[in-house]
Amino acid sequence: MLSYSTGESGSGQDVDKVREATRLVRERRPDLLVDGPMQYDAAVEPSVAASKAPHSQVAGRATVLVFPDLNTGNNTYKAVQRSAGAVAVGPVLQGLRKPVNDLSRGALVQDIVNTVAITAIQAQGLKAKEDNA
Repeated sequence: MLSYSTGESGSGQDVDKVREATRLVRERRPDLLVDGPMQYDAAVEPSVAASKAPHSQVAGRATVLVFPDLNTGNNTYKAVQRSAGAVAVGPVLQGLRKPVNDLSRGALVQDIVNTVAITAIQAQGLKAKEDNA
């Protein structure tokens, strides 16, 4: 759960939001390894994690990054995708009654294909729920 602060090093509304989100995930899904608030470098770089979050099971080897807001997430994933040639999947919208996802006007063909695939999988899951209801 990314933030501008790691652990207890910062305070304020933005950090508190990430801290509360982390608490909720741990409460609702204790089977998931999750930690936060955590700065990006502590989340992905083992040497940084050793000093900033030495007791974390996630720090230094995070494979899923949850951004604190749309602004941060959107800018970061686009920067990484374009500068590192990474595959970026998303944004994926959740909490709606029907599967709906979004694409940027600057989307690559592969972005469109990935988003269509995710939306189709979401639709299959919805249909399975409706069939079992």
